[in-house]
Amino acid sequence: MNKRIFRVLEFDKIIQKLSEQAASSLGKKRAMKIQPAKELAEVEQLQAETDEAASVIRLRGGIPLGGIYDIHASVKRAVIGGILNANECLDIASTIYGGKNLKHFIEELEEPEMPIIRSLVDQLVSLSDLERHIKSAIDDHGRVMDGASERLRGIRSRIRTNESRVREKLDSYTRSKSKMLSDSIITIRNDRYVLPVKQEYRGAIGGIVHDQSSSGQTLFMEPQAVVDLNNQLQEARAQEKAEIERILKEISMRVAEDEAILLANIEILGQIDFISARAKLGAVMRCSMPKMNDKGIIHLKQARHPLIDQEQVVANDIDLGEDYSTIVITGPNTGGKTVTIKTIGLFTLMAQSGLQVPALDGGEMAVFTEVFADIGDEQSIEQSLSTFSSHMVNIVDILKQVDHESLVLFDELGAGTDPQEGAALAMSILDETIKRGATVVATTHYPELKAYGYNRDRVVNASVEFDVETLRPTYRLLIGVPGRSNAFEISRRLGLKESIIDSAKELIGTDSKSVENMIASLETSRREAEHDYETARAQLEEAETLKRDLEKRWQEFDSKRERLYQKAEEKAAKAVEQAREEAEEIVASLRTMKNQASVKEHEIIEARKRLEDASPELAKKGSNAVPQTKENKQLMPGDEVLLLTLGQKGTVVEKVSDKEYLLQIGIMKIKAKRKDIEFVKRQDVLKEKPVATVKGSAYHVSTELDLRGERYEDALRRVEKYVDDALLAGYPHVSIIHGKGTGALRTGVQEFAKRHRAVKNYRSGGMNEGGTGVTVLEFQ
Repeated sequence: MNKRIFRVLEFDKIIQKLSEQAASSLGKKRAMKIQPAKELAEVEQLQAETDEAASVIRLRGGIPLGGIYDIHASVKRAVIGGILNANECLDIASTIYGGKNLKHFIEELEEPEMPIIRSLVDQLVSLSDLERHIKSAIDDHGRVMDGASERLRGIRSRIRTNESRVREKLDSYTRSKSKMLSDSIITIRNDRYVLPVKQEYRGAIGGIVHDQSSSGQTLFMEPQAVVDLNNQLQEARAQEKAEIERILKEISMRVAEDEAILLANIEILGQIDFISARAKLGAVMRCSMPKMNDKGIIHLKQARHPLIDQEQVVANDIDLGEDYSTIVITGPNTGGKTVTIKTIGLFTLMAQSGLQVPALDGGEMAVFTEVFADIGDEQSIEQSLSTFSSHMVNIVDILKQVDHESLVLFDELGAGTDPQEGAALAMSILDETIKRGATVVATTHYPELKAYGYNRDRVVNASVEFDVETLRPTYRLLIGVPGRSNAFEISRRLGLKESIIDSAKELIGTDSKSVENMIASLETSRREAEHDYETARAQLEEAETLKRDLEKRWQEFDSKRERLYQKAEEKAAKAVEQAREEAEEIVASLRTMKNQASVKEHEIIEARKRLEDASPELAKKGSNAVPQTKENKQLMPGDEVLLLTLGQKGTVVEKVSDKEYLLQIGIMKIKAKRKDIEFVKRQDVLKEKPVATVKGSAYHVSTELDLRGERYEDALRRVEKYVDDALLAGYPHVSIIHGKGTGALRTGVQEFAKRHRAVKNYRSGGMNEGGTGVTVLEFQ
């Protein structure tokens, strides 16, 4: 593809924007030499490179390519024995470091997958020794440092000493002979320190004149007293220059030794910079990577011309190559037809050059071996002033070369001559290019071509929408609808008399009227269909959004439910284990007390309470903690059952509620949920089992305990034993007589009552019970 097509389609402007995205002159040179590839595999490789770089830009903000220079000329000069200057050496060191930094960056990336860029970076060779050698000799400002060699360090030390001695000598002149000087400063002429001496004191100072002012009133003189010192300084500076040259020559020889590696490295760095520039341009233009094919298929959603302001450009859907291979865009001038065909041509050049295109994701572009265009005067997209002859010269040249792998763009085909002849030529030229198998997009304002798409296979009409309300084009491409001139509507809007418009309508032919009416009907149908489509699309998007939201919520709910189930199972298992341990502890304690014949009623009550407290906790765990049993079996007093929560058998005492029963298990009575009880068998006669009381011997217990006159500790010990005896005797309540006194004994008794599990309530005595001198205890 030649430079002419680049200029016609304004691809040269894209190239300029691409070069501006390069980080180095290496990348800029490649950008300026860009050429569209013509083979599908090569184009796909270019697009894959760009996509990899675009992924890095999205994830990390860019690829580090700073400090890289085009050192090709410097390396070549070193190879033929040239001595590089300090800045050239510094550029080489910087480029080596830039390559190392890039290599490290890519190696550290865990994602995305970048086989192409990684393979390029893997070829970079780190010349760390050469980099260190250069940086140990030259500072960041391009100055050879004192430490570059011991000889240079010594020379510069002598230079500083000589300069100091010269300045001291001249400073004494500025103090002692200030009236003979034009200014009390020390300056330099011909690399020698001098003083500005007034013309009339030339003889008084004595020495060598090196220069004079423009007026001639001031002479720049080197006093005789510093001539020898200046000579020594000049000699030292000459030695310094020779030593610097020797150091730079040594570095240049090292560069020459690594010529092959350095040149290979900058080729790779330039290539990566070029790839990065393509991706960066895509990000700036909000582009996407098209899928490439060699079947002539172009499918683009919301395609935007890349050189029109992104806030003003109108995006269009473009389909070509599947159902039809030729689009004929009809309609008036200034409607945006030229922009449309330039967009198609420019996208083709961009895609085949490895650039992404400004359209929505999912686009598809075809690979053509040649792109031909006859567009206006080839100057801009705003106007077309070319003559018929200039058009025809281009068309003749195109028809000599076009084939089935060509994309051909005709703008205002047949324009610039008699309309009837021009329309005939346009149709004939289109027939010829279609016969050659080319993909064609043409624009015209001839009404004769409106019927062309209906009479040819694989040809479709199109137009660019015009708003008669605002009298301005909307630039929206309408595939399948030929363009209307809208002359009558525009004239009416602009105020032309209706009678004139009606007269004009009478003058046009019947066929033209039929075509215009047909187009108007098509446009109305198209607008209705488009409105329905937009409505349906909006509803679909809303439904998809709702679906995604519901799926997300369901996933969150499902995840939370699993976590709660797991947590509940763990808690239930823990509760079961804890209840089992408590039950074993209770049983062990009761067995011990039974063997010792010292089981007390309140201890039995405490044991029963502990088991009952454990039961509700287990009930909460339900199905996760214990096996379930059938609840449809009605239980009756005397039925033998298994309490699943404790794994113990017992009998039913009574039904407490629809879902709760009182069970007798050994010496304990326990309330339990129906779902935790498993029926075993039914007894014919219910035998009520009394609560067992194990005693050492029988004795009588009073309902009152008199503590008056007792010491505090002795009294509380008596209260503890008395309450145990009263519980064994089965008393519902007892009275403790402690008297009023200081109240200490009353407080002690009431504190004891608070702590005792068998005491349900306690109160001070009534008027007939002894008042505050008595505490009444009520048992469970």
